[in-house]
Amino acid sequence: MTSLILPDADGVTRRYTVRPATSWARPSAPLGSRRAYAAAHVIPEATADNTPGAPAQLNWDATLAYRHELWSYGLGVADAMDTAQRGMGLDWAATQQLIKRSGAEAASVVAAGNASGKGATAGKSVRDLVACGAGTDQLDLSAVPEGASGLRAVLDAYREQIAVVSEAGPKVILMASRALARLARHPEDYLHVYGTLLQEVDQPVILHWLGTMFDPALAGYWGSDDVAQATEAFLGLIREHADKVDGVKVSLLDAAHEVALRAQLPAGVRLYTGDDFNYPELIDGDGSRHSDALLGIFAAIYPAASVALQNYDAGNAAEARAILDSTRELGKHIFSAPTFYYKTGIAFMSWLNGNQAGFQMVGGLHSGRSVVHLARTFELADQAGLLRDPALAAFRMSDFLRINGVGA
Repeated sequence: MTSLILPDADGVTRRYTVRPATSWARPSAPLGSRRAYAAAHVIPEATADNTPGAPAQLNWDATLAYRHELWSYGLGVADAMDTAQRGMGLDWAATQQLIKRSGAEAASVVAAGNASGKGATAGKSVRDLVACGAGTDQLDLSAVPEGASGLRAVLDAYREQIAVVSEAGPKVILMASRALARLARHPEDYLHVYGTLLQEVDQPVILHWLGTMFDPALAGYWGSDDVAQATEAFLGLIREHADKVDGVKVSLLDAAHEVALRAQLPAGVRLYTGDDFNYPELIDGDGSRHSDALLGIFAAIYPAASVALQNYDAGNAAEARAILDSTRELGKHIFSAPTFYYKTGIAFMSWLNGNQAGFQMVGGLHSGRSVVHLARTFELADQAGLLRDPALAAFRMSDFLRINGVGA
Protein backbone atom coordinates (compact mmCIF):
# COMPACT_ATOMS: atom_id res chain seq x y z
CA MET A 1 0.00 0.00 0.00
CA THR A 2 1.24 3.49 -0.85
CA SER A 3 1.55 5.96 1.99
CA LEU A 4 2.79 9.51 2.52
CA ILE A 5 3.06 12.19 5.17
CA LEU A 6 0.21 14.74 5.23
CA PRO A 7 0.02 17.94 7.31
CA ASP A 8 -2.95 18.97 9.47
CA ALA A 9 -4.18 22.51 10.06
CA ASP A 10 -2.58 22.56 13.52
CA GLY A 11 0.87 21.91 12.03
CA VAL A 12 1.05 18.24 12.99
CA THR A 13 2.01 15.73 10.30
CA ARG A 14 0.77 12.15 10.09
CA ARG A 15 1.22 9.16 7.85
CA TYR A 16 -1.67 8.51 5.49
CA THR A 17 -2.22 5.35 3.43
CA VAL A 18 -4.08 5.73 0.16
CA ARG A 19 -6.86 3.40 -0.83
CA PRO A 20 -6.89 1.11 -3.85
CA ALA A 21 -8.23 2.68 -7.03
CA THR A 22 -11.99 2.63 -7.62
CA SER A 23 -13.25 1.48 -11.01
CA TRP A 24 -15.88 3.84 -12.42
CA ALA A 25 -17.54 2.50 -15.57
CA ARG A 26 -18.08 4.76 -18.54
CA PRO A 27 -21.63 4.66 -19.92
CA SER A 28 -22.37 2.48 -22.93
CA ALA A 29 -25.30 4.68 -23.99
CA PRO A 30 -26.23 8.36 -23.57
CA LEU A 31 -27.33 9.45 -20.10
CA GLY A 32 -31.03 10.21 -20.09
CA SER A 33 -32.74 10.74 -16.73
CA ARG A 34 -30.75 13.85 -15.83
CA ARG A 35 -29.09 16.44 -18.06
CA ALA A 36 -25.65 17.27 -16.75
CA TYR A 37 -22.87 19.67 -17.70
CA ALA A 38 -19.51 19.69 -15.92
CA ALA A 39 -18.01 23.18 -15.81
CA ALA A 40 -14.46 22.55 -17.00
CA HIS A 41 -11.26 24.40 -16.10
CA VAL A 42 -8.46 25.42 -18.45
CA ILE A 43 -4.84 24.27 -18.45
CA PRO A 44 -2.10 26.82 -19.22
CA GLU A 45 1.22 26.34 -20.90
CA ALA A 46 3.57 25.46 -18.07
CA THR A 47 6.19 27.90 -19.37
CA ALA A 48 3.79 30.80 -19.89
CA ASP A 49 3.86 33.85 -17.62
CA ASN A 50 0.79 32.68 -15.65
CA THR A 51 0.87 35.68 -13.33
CA PRO A 52 -1.97 38.08 -12.50
CA GLY A 53 -2.79 40.30 -15.46
CA ALA A 54 -0.73 38.35 -17.99
CA PRO A 55 -2.47 37.23 -21.22
CA ALA A 56 -3.74 33.67 -20.88
CA GLN A 57 -1.70 31.14 -22.85
CA LEU A 58 -3.40 27.75 -22.83
CA ASN A 59 -2.06 24.28 -23.43
CA TRP A 60 -4.71 23.46 -26.01
CA ASP A 61 -3.91 19.75 -26.27
CA ALA A 62 -4.34 19.20 -22.52
CA THR A 63 -7.31 21.57 -22.20
CA LEU A 64 -9.24 19.87 -25.00
CA ALA A 65 -8.22 16.37 -23.90
CA TYR A 66 -9.85 17.13 -20.54
CA ARG A 67 -13.10 17.91 -22.35
CA HIS A 68 -12.89 14.61 -24.24
CA GLU A 69 -12.43 12.89 -20.89
CA LEU A 70 -15.66 14.45 -19.59
CA TRP A 71 -17.56 13.56 -22.77
CA SER A 72 -16.36 9.95 -22.52
CA TYR A 73 -18.25 9.70 -19.22
CA GLY A 74 -21.45 10.93 -20.85
CA LEU A 75 -21.35 14.42 -19.37
CA GLY A 76 -21.79 17.66 -21.26
CA VAL A 77 -19.20 20.39 -20.81
CA ALA A 78 -20.03 23.89 -19.61
CA ASP A 79 -17.17 25.88 -21.05
CA ALA A 80 -15.85 29.42 -20.85
CA MET A 81 -17.58 29.79 -17.49
CA ASP A 82 -16.32 30.92 -14.08
CA THR A 83 -14.62 27.51 -13.64
CA ALA A 84 -12.53 28.38 -16.71
CA GLN A 85 -11.48 31.54 -14.82
CA ARG A 86 -13.69 34.04 -16.60
CA GLY A 87 -13.01 37.30 -14.79
CA MET A 88 -10.12 35.67 -12.91
CA GLY A 89 -7.36 35.28 -15.49
CA LEU A 90 -8.96 34.08 -18.74
CA ASP A 91 -9.11 37.09 -21.06
CA TRP A 92 -11.55 37.51 -23.93
CA ALA A 93 -8.96 36.71 -26.61
CA ALA A 94 -8.26 33.29 -25.09
CA THR A 95 -11.96 32.79 -24.33
CA GLN A 96 -12.88 33.19 -28.00
CA GLN A 97 -10.36 30.52 -28.94
CA LEU A 98 -11.64 28.24 -26.20
CA ILE A 99 -15.23 28.55 -27.42
CA LYS A 100 -14.30 27.91 -31.05
CA ARG A 101 -12.01 25.00 -30.29
CA SER A 102 -14.46 23.37 -27.86
CA GLY A 103 -17.23 23.70 -30.43
CA ALA A 104 -15.08 22.10 -33.12
CA GLU A 105 -14.03 19.25 -30.82
CA ALA A 106 -17.64 18.63 -29.81
CA ALA A 107 -18.65 18.51 -33.48
CA SER A 108 -16.03 15.81 -34.10
CA VAL A 109 -17.32 13.78 -31.14
CA VAL A 110 -20.91 14.13 -32.35
CA ALA A 111 -19.93 12.97 -35.84
CA ALA A 112 -18.10 9.95 -34.46
CA GLY A 113 -20.95 9.04 -32.12
CA ASN A 114 -23.56 9.33 -34.84
CA ALA A 115 -21.44 7.31 -37.25
CA SER A 116 -21.06 4.45 -34.81
CA GLY A 117 -24.59 4.68 -33.42
CA LYS A 118 -23.41 3.62 -29.99
CA GLY A 119 -21.65 4.97 -26.95
CA ALA A 120 -22.22 7.88 -24.58
CA THR A 121 -22.52 10.51 -27.33
CA ALA A 122 -24.65 8.62 -29.88
CA GLY A 123 -27.52 10.78 -31.11
CA LYS A 124 -26.25 13.86 -29.30
CA SER A 125 -25.90 17.35 -30.76
CA VAL A 126 -23.10 19.86 -30.25
CA ARG A 127 -25.47 21.80 -27.98
CA ASP A 128 -25.91 18.68 -25.84
CA LEU A 129 -22.16 18.23 -25.50
CA VAL A 130 -21.09 21.80 -24.85
CA ALA A 131 -22.63 25.03 -23.60
CA CYS A 132 -20.51 28.17 -23.42
CA GLY A 133 -20.68 31.35 -21.42
CA ALA A 134 -21.44 34.65 -23.13
CA GLY A 135 -20.85 37.70 -20.98
CA THR A 136 -19.47 41.22 -21.07
CA ASP A 137 -15.94 40.77 -19.72
CA GLN A 138 -14.33 42.30 -22.82
CA LEU A 139 -15.51 45.68 -21.53
CA ASP A 140 -13.19 48.01 -19.64
CA LEU A 141 -15.40 48.78 -16.65
CA SER A 142 -13.65 52.08 -16.00
CA ALA A 143 -14.55 53.27 -19.50
CA VAL A 144 -18.22 52.21 -19.55
CA PRO A 145 -20.48 55.30 -19.24
CA GLU A 146 -23.37 55.54 -16.83
CA GLY A 147 -27.05 55.44 -17.78
CA ALA A 148 -28.58 54.43 -21.11
CA SER A 149 -25.25 54.62 -22.97
CA GLY A 150 -23.73 52.14 -20.55
CA LEU A 151 -26.63 49.74 -20.91
CA ARG A 152 -26.24 49.89 -24.70
CA ALA A 153 -22.55 49.05 -24.28
CA VAL A 154 -23.51 46.06 -22.14
CA LEU A 155 -26.01 44.91 -24.76
CA ASP A 156 -23.45 45.19 -27.54
CA ALA A 157 -20.85 43.29 -25.49
CA TYR A 158 -23.32 40.47 -24.86
CA ARG A 159 -24.23 40.42 -28.55
CA GLU A 160 -20.60 40.09 -29.57
CA GLN A 161 -20.05 37.11 -27.30
CA ILE A 162 -23.38 35.46 -28.15
CA ALA A 163 -22.39 35.62 -31.82
CA VAL A 164 -19.08 33.88 -31.11
CA VAL A 165 -20.78 31.05 -29.19
CA SER A 166 -23.62 30.66 -31.70
CA GLU A 167 -21.28 30.51 -34.68
CA ALA A 168 -19.13 27.88 -32.94
CA GLY A 169 -22.19 25.66 -32.31
CA PRO A 170 -22.52 25.33 -28.51
CA LYS A 171 -25.55 26.30 -26.47
CA VAL A 172 -25.38 29.86 -25.13
CA ILE A 173 -25.19 30.48 -21.39
CA LEU A 174 -25.97 34.11 -20.57
CA MET A 175 -23.50 34.77 -17.78
CA ALA A 176 -24.02 37.35 -15.07
CA SER A 177 -22.34 40.67 -15.96
CA ARG A 178 -20.20 42.72 -13.60
CA ALA A 179 -20.76 45.71 -15.85
CA LEU A 180 -24.53 45.35 -15.65
CA ALA A 181 -24.39 44.91 -11.88
CA ARG A 182 -22.50 48.21 -11.62
CA LEU A 183 -24.74 50.13 -14.02
CA ALA A 184 -28.23 48.84 -13.23
CA ARG A 185 -30.32 50.97 -10.89
CA HIS A 186 -33.61 49.06 -10.99
CA PRO A 187 -34.86 45.55 -11.85
CA GLU A 188 -36.16 47.09 -15.08
CA ASP A 189 -32.57 47.64 -16.26
CA TYR A 190 -31.90 43.90 -16.00
CA LEU A 191 -35.21 43.04 -17.64
CA HIS A 192 -34.49 45.43 -20.50
CA VAL A 193 -31.04 43.98 -21.22
CA TYR A 194 -31.96 40.32 -20.83
CA GLY A 195 -35.37 40.72 -22.47
CA THR A 196 -33.76 42.32 -25.53
CA LEU A 197 -31.20 39.53 -25.80
CA LEU A 198 -33.81 36.79 -25.40
CA GLN A 199 -35.89 38.33 -28.18
CA GLU A 200 -32.83 38.29 -30.44
CA VAL A 201 -31.44 34.77 -29.88
CA ASP A 202 -32.55 32.10 -32.35
CA GLN A 203 -32.25 29.14 -29.94
CA PRO A 204 -33.05 28.75 -26.23
CA VAL A 205 -30.30 29.75 -23.81
CA ILE A 206 -29.37 29.04 -20.20
CA LEU A 207 -29.66 31.95 -17.78
CA HIS A 208 -26.97 32.08 -15.10
CA TRP A 209 -27.52 33.57 -11.64
CA LEU A 210 -24.20 33.62 -9.81
CA GLY A 211 -24.12 34.49 -6.13
CA THR A 212 -21.73 36.85 -4.38
CA MET A 213 -19.88 33.95 -2.76
CA PHE A 214 -18.60 33.19 -6.27
CA ASP A 215 -18.21 36.82 -7.37
CA PRO A 216 -18.65 39.71 -4.88
CA ALA A 217 -18.99 42.16 -7.80
CA LEU A 218 -22.44 40.70 -8.54
CA ALA A 219 -24.13 42.03 -5.41
CA GLY A 220 -27.72 43.12 -5.97
CA TYR A 221 -28.14 41.16 -9.18
CA TRP A 222 -31.64 41.27 -10.67
CA GLY A 223 -32.12 44.61 -8.94
CA SER A 224 -32.12 43.80 -5.23
CA ASP A 225 -29.99 42.47 -2.40
CA ASP A 226 -33.18 40.83 -1.14
CA VAL A 227 -33.18 37.34 -2.68
CA ALA A 228 -36.98 37.11 -2.67
CA GLN A 229 -37.35 40.37 -4.60
CA ALA A 230 -34.55 39.41 -7.00
CA THR A 231 -36.26 36.07 -7.57
CA GLU A 232 -39.51 37.75 -8.55
CA ALA A 233 -37.72 39.81 -11.20
CA PHE A 234 -35.89 36.70 -12.42
CA LEU A 235 -39.09 34.68 -12.65
CA GLY A 236 -40.88 37.49 -14.43
CA LEU A 237 -38.19 37.50 -17.12
CA ILE A 238 -38.38 33.72 -17.54
CA ARG A 239 -42.17 33.62 -17.74
CA GLU A 240 -42.23 36.33 -20.38
CA HIS A 241 -39.62 34.58 -22.53
CA ALA A 242 -40.08 30.91 -21.60
CA ASP A 243 -39.74 29.77 -25.21
CA LYS A 244 -36.21 31.21 -25.32
CA VAL A 245 -35.04 29.75 -21.99
CA ASP A 246 -33.67 26.21 -22.02
CA GLY A 247 -33.03 26.42 -18.31
CA VAL A 248 -31.62 28.42 -15.43
CA LYS A 249 -28.35 27.80 -13.65
CA VAL A 250 -28.58 28.99 -10.07
CA SER A 251 -25.44 29.24 -7.93
CA LEU A 252 -26.60 30.64 -4.59
CA LEU A 253 -25.73 27.64 -2.39
CA ASP A 254 -29.26 27.74 -0.97
CA ALA A 255 -31.08 24.44 -1.44
CA ALA A 256 -34.42 25.65 -0.08
CA HIS A 257 -34.43 28.60 -2.47
CA GLU A 258 -33.61 26.33 -5.40
CA VAL A 259 -36.41 23.90 -4.59
CA ALA A 260 -38.92 26.76 -4.34
CA LEU A 261 -37.70 28.33 -7.57
CA ARG A 262 -37.76 24.99 -9.36
CA ALA A 263 -41.44 24.55 -8.51
CA GLN A 264 -42.28 27.94 -10.04
CA LEU A 265 -40.53 27.57 -13.38
CA PRO A 266 -42.68 27.35 -16.52
CA ALA A 267 -43.10 23.91 -18.06
CA GLY A 268 -40.09 22.95 -20.13
CA VAL A 269 -37.61 25.25 -18.35
CA ARG A 270 -34.97 23.24 -16.54
CA LEU A 271 -33.34 24.06 -13.23
CA TYR A 272 -29.62 23.31 -13.60
CA THR A 273 -28.31 23.21 -10.07
CA GLY A 274 -25.16 25.18 -9.46
CA ASP A 275 -25.18 24.29 -5.75
CA ASP A 276 -21.85 22.59 -5.15
CA PHE A 277 -22.79 21.89 -1.51
CA ASN A 278 -26.30 20.43 -1.84
CA TYR A 279 -26.23 18.81 -5.29
CA PRO A 280 -26.93 15.23 -4.08
CA GLU A 281 -30.44 15.95 -2.79
CA LEU A 282 -31.21 18.50 -5.50
CA ILE A 283 -30.32 16.10 -8.31
CA ASP A 284 -32.08 13.27 -6.49
CA GLY A 285 -35.24 15.39 -6.26
CA ASP A 286 -38.30 15.42 -4.04
CA GLY A 287 -40.37 12.75 -5.78
CA SER A 288 -42.07 15.10 -8.21
CA ARG A 289 -39.24 17.32 -9.42
CA HIS A 290 -35.47 17.12 -9.62
CA SER A 291 -32.70 19.46 -10.66
CA ASP A 292 -30.46 18.85 -13.62
CA ALA A 293 -26.82 19.87 -13.18
CA LEU A 294 -24.35 22.47 -14.36
CA LEU A 295 -21.66 22.14 -11.74
CA GLY A 296 -18.03 22.98 -11.21
CA ILE A 297 -17.71 20.09 -8.76
CA PHE A 298 -18.64 17.68 -11.56
CA ALA A 299 -15.32 18.56 -13.22
CA ALA A 300 -13.60 17.08 -10.17
CA ILE A 301 -15.92 14.12 -9.46
CA TYR A 302 -16.95 13.28 -13.03
CA PRO A 303 -16.36 9.48 -12.89
CA ALA A 304 -18.53 9.16 -9.78
CA ALA A 305 -21.10 11.65 -11.10
CA SER A 306 -21.40 9.65 -14.31
CA VAL A 307 -21.94 6.36 -12.50
CA ALA A 308 -24.53 8.01 -10.26
CA LEU A 309 -26.43 9.24 -13.32
CA GLN A 310 -26.13 5.80 -14.93
CA ASN A 311 -27.81 4.39 -11.83
CA TYR A 312 -30.66 6.91 -12.10
CA ASP A 313 -31.12 5.77 -15.70
CA ALA A 314 -31.25 2.16 -14.52
CA GLY A 315 -33.83 2.95 -11.84
CA ASN A 316 -31.37 2.53 -8.97
CA ALA A 317 -32.08 5.85 -7.28
CA ALA A 318 -30.84 4.79 -3.84
CA GLU A 319 -27.45 3.74 -5.22
CA ALA A 320 -27.23 6.91 -7.31
CA ARG A 321 -27.90 9.07 -4.26
CA ALA A 322 -25.37 7.15 -2.18
CA ILE A 323 -22.65 7.75 -4.76
CA LEU A 324 -23.40 11.48 -4.91
CA ASP A 325 -23.47 11.65 -1.11
CA SER A 326 -20.04 10.00 -0.98
CA THR A 327 -18.57 13.00 -2.82
CA ARG A 328 -20.27 15.70 -0.75
CA GLU A 329 -17.46 16.34 1.74
CA LEU A 330 -15.00 16.80 -1.11
CA GLY A 331 -17.35 19.28 -2.77
CA LYS A 332 -17.88 21.24 0.44
CA HIS A 333 -14.13 21.42 0.98
CA ILE A 334 -13.20 22.47 -2.56
CA PHE A 335 -15.91 25.15 -2.48
CA SER A 336 -15.25 26.36 1.06
CA ALA A 337 -14.76 30.08 1.68
CA PRO A 338 -13.41 32.02 -0.09
CA THR A 339 -15.54 30.08 -2.56
CA PHE A 340 -14.25 31.80 -5.69
CA TYR A 341 -10.93 29.94 -5.25
CA TYR A 342 -12.65 26.59 -5.82
CA LYS A 343 -11.02 26.51 -9.25
CA THR A 344 -7.66 25.85 -7.60
CA GLY A 345 -8.93 22.60 -6.11
CA ILE A 346 -10.33 21.42 -9.43
CA ALA A 347 -7.02 22.10 -11.20
CA PHE A 348 -5.13 20.41 -8.35
CA MET A 349 -7.20 17.24 -8.75
CA SER A 350 -6.64 17.36 -12.51
CA TRP A 351 -2.91 17.43 -11.87
CA LEU A 352 -3.03 14.66 -9.26
CA ASN A 353 -4.91 12.48 -11.75
CA GLY A 354 -2.41 13.03 -14.55
CA ASN A 355 -4.63 15.20 -16.76
CA GLN A 356 -2.01 17.97 -16.83
CA ALA A 357 1.75 17.92 -16.54
CA GLY A 358 2.08 20.64 -13.93
CA PHE A 359 0.02 22.33 -11.24
CA GLN A 360 -0.28 25.68 -12.97
CA MET A 361 -3.22 28.02 -13.56
CA VAL A 362 -3.56 31.20 -15.60
CA GLY A 363 -3.34 34.38 -13.58
CA GLY A 364 -1.33 32.68 -10.83
CA LEU A 365 -4.49 31.18 -9.34
CA HIS A 366 -2.66 27.99 -8.37
CA SER A 367 -1.63 29.99 -5.29
CA GLY A 368 -5.28 30.48 -4.32
CA ARG A 369 -5.32 27.72 -1.68
CA SER A 370 -3.00 26.78 1.17
CA VAL A 371 -0.83 23.69 1.34
CA VAL A 372 -2.99 22.28 4.15
CA HIS A 373 -6.20 22.92 2.17
CA LEU A 374 -4.79 21.04 -0.84
CA ALA A 375 -3.55 18.19 1.35
CA ARG A 376 -7.11 17.80 2.65
CA THR A 377 -8.36 17.89 -0.96
CA PHE A 378 -6.06 14.94 -1.70
CA GLU A 379 -7.32 13.00 1.32
CA LEU A 380 -11.02 13.57 0.57
CA ALA A 381 -10.53 12.71 -3.10
CA ASP A 382 -8.89 9.45 -2.08
CA GLN A 383 -11.72 8.64 0.34
CA ALA A 384 -14.27 9.25 -2.43
CA GLY A 385 -12.39 6.93 -4.80
CA LEU A 386 -11.51 9.78 -7.15
CA LEU A 387 -7.75 9.30 -7.45
CA ARG A 388 -7.46 7.46 -10.75
CA ASP A 389 -3.94 6.18 -10.05
CA PRO A 390 -3.39 6.42 -6.29
CA ALA A 391 0.36 5.77 -6.57
CA LEU A 392 0.82 8.59 -9.10
CA ALA A 393 -1.35 10.93 -7.04
CA ALA A 394 0.60 10.13 -3.87
CA PHE A 395 3.91 10.67 -5.68
CA ARG A 396 2.77 14.07 -6.94
CA MET A 397 1.30 15.03 -3.57
CA SER A 398 4.55 14.11 -1.83
CA ASP A 399 6.56 16.18 -4.30
CA PHE A 400 4.23 19.14 -3.82
CA LEU A 401 4.54 18.94 -0.05
CA ARG A 402 8.32 18.60 -0.16
CA ILE A 403 8.71 21.57 -2.49
CA ASN A 404 6.52 23.59 -0.12
CA GLY A 405 8.60 22.73 2.94
CA VAL A 406 6.44 20.07 4.56
CA GLY A 407 8.64 17.38 6.09
CA ALA A 408 11.81 19.08 4.88
